[in-house]
Amino acid sequence: MSDFFRNKKVLIAGGAGFVGTNLVSKMLSCGAQVRATLHVKPAQLSDDRIEYVHCDLQKEEDCIRACQGIDYLFICSAVTAGAAMMQNKPLFLLAPNAIINMKILEAAYECNVKKTLFISSSTVYPVTDYPVKEEDDNGEYFEKYFMAGWMKRYCEAVCEMYATKIKKPMPVIVVRPGNLYGPYDDFDWETSHVLPAFIRRVVERHDPISVWGDGMDVKDFIYIDDFVEGSLLAMEKLEQFDTINIAGGNSYCLRDLLSLLMKLDAYSDTEVSYDTSKPTMIPKRLINIDKAKRLLNFEPRTSIDIGLKNTLEWYRNTL
Repeated sequence: MSDFFRNKKVLIAGGAGFVGTNLVSKMLSCGAQVRATLHVKPAQLSDDRIEYVHCDLQKEEDCIRACQGIDYLFICSAVTAGAAMMQNKPLFLLAPNAIINMKILEAAYECNVKKTLFISSSTVYPVTDYPVKEEDDNGEYFEKYFMAGWMKRYCEAVCEMYATKIKKPMPVIVVRPGNLYGPYDDFDWETSHVLPAFIRRVVERHDPISVWGDGMDVKDFIYIDDFVEGSLLAMEKLEQFDTINIAGGNSYCLRDLLSLLMKLDAYSDTEVSYDTSKPTMIPKRLINIDKAKRLLNFEPRTSIDIGLKNTLEWYRNTL
């Protein structure tokens, strides 16, 4: 990584979350002056170099306070949910996330932030059996992702408005990640995604290990360090509005990943129970990262074995 962020004033909106925490850590190692917002969740990192700002990003005045004097903004604040919440309370994600993103973008513009990076989602893509490219977002969404997909896509459109549709534009980069995993992930049963749930069940020695659905879903996974690296490259190298996939570029069946986790943690003395009555998400998501390779010289470096091993060890030692 270059010295691009050294001594720059960087705001991480959502500094207690999974992505935010890892971004804060990386920014410190880059020599940036780091400010991070906190709301309900406490900070996961304690370091005198971090300026934590307690605020509600749904409030205009709090967003302005957070953005004042900032050079670069990473928007990773979000209300998140697991499969059950998305199925049972689909509106849960809609209004809070839309408001947060609108308010923080407005504040960034008012405070003359030099560049903003918005972390979107692969839910903006239709169901396909091939790796989706950035231009494949056609307004068709997996039914259970309909509201989440439209919310993210709308926020992407607002990013484009700030970057290209006004007289004094603000550069905004949109990043669409693969399925993220790694240290500081959300391991709560109610809100976690599939890999953290698998890791908890393996480390805590559930017997049997219960899996929602048939375990045949195929997804793109990227280790959090690789995603952070790609996001920093996007912020540094892209000078005007663009949308780019930062993903692993590989596909993994959930059953295979669970088997790998059990092997890595030496836990074979159990059965796996598949519950097809439980809610699941999109059955296949493959992501094309050719654009990131071409424009950013981005290449994921962490193998799935090493990434899962690191995450297993972190969960056991930390939580």
